Amino acid sequence: QVQLVESGGGLVQPGESLRLSCVGSGFTFSIYRMSWFRQAPGKERELVARITSAGDIYYKESVKGRFTISRDNAKNTVYLQMNSMNTEDTAVYYCYAVDSTFVRTYWGQGTQVTVSS
Repeated sequence: QVQLVESGGGLVQPGESLRLSCVGSGFTFSIYRMSWFRQAPGKERELVARITSAGDIYYKESVKGRFTISRDNAKNTVYLQMNSMNTEDTAVYYCYAVDSTFVRTYWGQGTQVTVSS
């Protein structure tokens, strides 16, 4: 059974940091492209960051320099380190896995991140 389980969400103040984790199971984690998406209330889900099996990385423009995506294949885990957070980062954050053929795709259940003073 395939699972993606996110953790690390919560409530922080502007300028603070959070680290999200996503643990995968039931599939060959190391060969999958892993991504973090987010969805704010009333908005479409958007790609925040992506890391390929080769380690190539993409960031949404508004998070460049503040967020860092990384993966530990030995732990089947992808991380999203979020620094200098602002209220526009408030959203439900989802972990997403896709294989090289873009046929097999998996979503996590999401974790709420709220940035508020």
